[in-house]
Amino acid sequence: MQNPQATFILAAFKSRDTIERAIDSALAQTGVSIEVIVIDDCSPDDTAEIVDAYTDPRVRLIRLEKNRGPGGARNAGLAAARGDWIVILDSDDAISPGRTARMIAQAKQADAQIVVDNIDVISLDGTTKRMFEDARLAALGMLTLPAFIGSNVLFQSEHNYGYMKPIFERRFLEEHSLRFDESLPIGEDYLLLASALAKGGRCAVEPSAGYTYYIRTGSISRVLKLHQVDAMLAADAEFLKNHRLDAASMQAQIRRQRSIEDARSFVILVDQIKARSLSGAVKTAWRNPAAIRHLRMPIAVRLRRLMAPFNAIRPFGTPPKTMSRTTPGTSPHKSKG
Repeated sequence: MQNPQATFILAAFKSRDTIERAIDSALAQTGVSIEVIVIDDCSPDDTAEIVDAYTDPRVRLIRLEKNRGPGGARNAGLAAARGDWIVILDSDDAISPGRTARMIAQAKQADAQIVVDNIDVISLDGTTKRMFEDARLAALGMLTLPAFIGSNVLFQSEHNYGYMKPIFERRFLEEHSLRFDESLPIGEDYLLLASALAKGGRCAVEPSAGYTYYIRTGSISRVLKLHQVDAMLAADAEFLKNHRLDAASMQAQIRRQRSIEDARSFVILVDQIKARSLSGAVKTAWRNPAAIRHLRMPIAVRLRRLMAPFNAIRPFGTPPKTMSRTTPGTSPHKSKG
């Protein structure tokens, strides 16, 4: 049997409410032969049963024996893939019918091994917003490693290029032994694309939006935790060990490194504020003033109520809000592992 042109990789965990929408959007692709591999990462709900009920032979289900997280689940899909191109699709997102064929054509035209495109973001209230201006991506043309790393400096913007869901030439991934980092609970797809670019992969940019990103309560990419930041620091250190970067990429990496360290201090500060630890918060702010500066972001309005007793470190006077540590720009993706 002839291999399909594209393999969709869907890592699924507790995805019963959205998995059919994702699968159906993949099956609706036009102008390209596809297969859909869904990897159930030990979901406690009936996600696997929903997938197993599909009679379309293009849909395959892999049930993992133990939870491996988003990177591990996707790696299981990569190991089973037969398509010439690997298409990453989150289990609660969707794509437009012509997206895959359009991106493969873009790759051939640009002699690229990777292609990214624009994204439509559906908010919790159902409104739609384009993530990047089409003209901005059209002017970009090709995504380089310095531009990609530089876009993924934390706290500098709400969205970055790490949110893009690339398609990869499978042969290129195999030749360079590229896989998702299974140690990362968040940001594993950022690291894969950065590694592919560091290996010399050419990444074409399709300015139109073919991917639909649904924001939902509880997405692990929306809430930053200390163990996630520590894992990002460790993964970036390993990235630098494995790849020699040019000067522009290294400068971008230095800025990213500093931003992650700032994020670590920020998360610690938030935790100390929640715990009403005045001395701990003051020490953290003293060691890294950037942690305080980041309170100027929109999240600050949610922190001020908890900061009220700490007049010594509360430079703001605003109405109280409820607490949440949702940090824009901290994650290139919505992992569901």
